Amino acid sequence: MQKAEAVGVESLWTFEHVVVPAGYESRYPYSSSGRMPGDGQGPITDPLGWLAFAAAVTERMKLGTGILILPEHNPVVLAKLAATIDRLAAGRLLLGIGVGWLKEEFDALGVPWERRGARTDEYIEVLRALWREDEASFSGEHVTLDRARCSPRPVDPIGVPIVVGGHTEAAARRAGRLGDGFYPAAPPERVAELLPVMRRAAEEAGRDPATIEITSGAGPADLDTVGRYADLGVERVVVGVPTFDPSQLEESFDRLHDDLLSRL
Repeated sequence: MQKAEAVGVESLWTFEHVVVPAGYESRYPYSSSGRMPGDGQGPITDPLGWLAFAAAVTERMKLGTGILILPEHNPVVLAKLAATIDRLAAGRLLLGIGVGWLKEEFDALGVPWERRGARTDEYIEVLRALWREDEASFSGEHVTLDRARCSPRPVDPIGVPIVVGGHTEAAARRAGRLGDGFYPAAPPERVAELLPVMRRAAEEAGRDPATIEITSGAGPADLDTVGRYADLGVERVVVGVPTFDPSQLEESFDRLHDDLLSRL
């Protein structure tokens, strides 16, 4: 992590799966095979625990969940955890969220798969209420609050930035309506299709699309690919680290600096 910061990496992103049931039948949406890399057999750390550790050993990099499966979480507990980490990180947390794709994981957690999109929308409202209000009250389909006090609060009084992840039109519309950012993990061609959807949704909600920060990236990237994203208005490109071996990470970050960062 410190090496990444030293070579100029702007942000670190991690992802989430609480469990990956063996033999899952849900289709992984980011691969033509429909299967996760390694089929979910490698270690997948808890993203919030990992980022809390990262906050302690870094100073400048933003720290993002890319993504946290929001409907699997109790939003009141999550508001507390995210605000705590944001305080530890001096305001560097980016809360990337999505609705999830792995039905078997929802089943294992006892969380309803149906209406997970509506649950996600409501949870976003709950998070913001708890972060912004001294005494938050809320009445929804899934959550009821009566003058709830939740502290610490995030460094920014507006709250931790919520980045809506996903490469579907539903995700683009959610980002336009509710997101501080939009993170379609997709190639430039798909991002070009989704950004107008996001912008229309923002305008229909009375929001300025220009205030929604765009993050993208889908695996390795070269200068040409980064340029194509930039031409679309993407402000941050996430590049996958080509190894899960900690002993090779420093070399990987040096190579990332030499091949890409130093040439931007």
